[in-house]
Amino acid sequence: MLRFSIKSLGCKVNQCESEDIADALKKAGMEETSPAACEQDSDICIINTCTVTQKASMQSRQAIRQAIRANPEARIIVTGCYAATEPDEINQINGVHSVIANAKKKIPEIILSDSEFKSHFTESDHKKKIEYDNQVLLPELDSKKRTRPFLKIQDGCNAFCTYCIVPYARGRSRSMFPDQVLEKINKFSKKGFKEVVLTGIHLGVFGLELKPASSLSELLEKIEKAKPKCRIRLSSIEPRELTESIIKLVEQSNIFCRHFHLPLQSGDNFILKKMNRPYDSELFRKLVLKIHKSIPEAAIGVDILAGFPGETEKAFYNTYSLIKELPVTYLHVFPFSPRKGTPAAGYPDQVSPQTLKLRTGMLRELGAFKKKKFYSGFIGKKVKIIIEGKRTKNGDLKGLTSNYIPVHVNGGDDLKNSIVEARITQLNVNFTSGKIIGLI
Repeated sequence: MLRFSIKSLGCKVNQCESEDIADALKKAGMEETSPAACEQDSDICIINTCTVTQKASMQSRQAIRQAIRANPEARIIVTGCYAATEPDEINQINGVHSVIANAKKKIPEIILSDSEFKSHFTESDHKKKIEYDNQVLLPELDSKKRTRPFLKIQDGCNAFCTYCIVPYARGRSRSMFPDQVLEKINKFSKKGFKEVVLTGIHLGVFGLELKPASSLSELLEKIEKAKPKCRIRLSSIEPRELTESIIKLVEQSNIFCRHFHLPLQSGDNFILKKMNRPYDSELFRKLVLKIHKSIPEAAIGVDILAGFPGETEKAFYNTYSLIKELPVTYLHVFPFSPRKGTPAAGYPDQVSPQTLKLRTGMLRELGAFKKKKFYSGFIGKKVKIIIEGKRTKNGDLKGLTSNYIPVHVNGGDDLKNSIVEARITQLNVNFTSGKIIGLI
């Protein structure tokens, strides 16, 4: 039996696609081994790369080289966004056999048709149609890797922010049809999953290119009416695309998680214009306050890109002050990284590495303060948590609330992938501790 392993870097979409590739290969009769740098003896090592920052590209190259060293006899296949934008760089790495861009990420079919591997499969395997659409549609998952599976319902991006390489790597926006989304959620629910995460590269433009056209708001309303037996979490949504109707739906729903993630990037209007971001700081301020007023317990995560070219000290403090005064829950802070092929890579007034490090550190400290303040507001309160698969180092079970608070509790393995009611009793650095009150 052929053995394969997949190392996935980057976003939830990549993780989702890696699981789907693995699923298709297992259905074709292959065995999956450890993903950790393809350390185990694999015939095929697949590296699903990321290139959103220079660091991500560097980590992708490191993962490729680690796989080659760990498995010198294996066939090394590189895919993902770094493979789409810099295939020549990857082909220069001695030991790489195939570079497959996102637009051609039909890896299962390629492996099955490869003459090197044909002898390992029966004739029926070759005739088997693997349902893997490189655009959006994904095969049915039977994931044992996570208790909260990701469902990619959209891919690609039309925005072309001046710093971002993703539209060049992923192409134009493409969406799954709403009825297919409902079908996938229903299948997850029937398999016993208690939460499904809807994810995409530009989730807020879901359905706009379909015929007939749809929208994220319409999709969520259909999900609400279908009343699946699992809760639904939304991944990142652009500020202009998080509409009042979506906020109201989440407020009134027992299905959708009270958790929003918003990519702000900068709180300075001049920098936002240079980034080609279609909103200003005042729109963002009103949006966060609207969420907080409608759903006070909602978690509000924010992406910040520090050190964009031309970011003066005043511009930085406009961002810092905006975040400081708003009721946000946590920050994802990224230092600006020039990406070859994007307009911002050639912009003048690049921020020095020392200043960039200082500003990134200040924002991360602010994010830690915000998170601690949010978590502390729930000490002594009862919450519903999904018990996830892995335990902590001291043996506690990991749980997650609807509003994205990690809660560690004591309990048996029979509680995994179940929803329990717990009382939060203690605040820790990046999580809370609690005590289980009962099953739900």
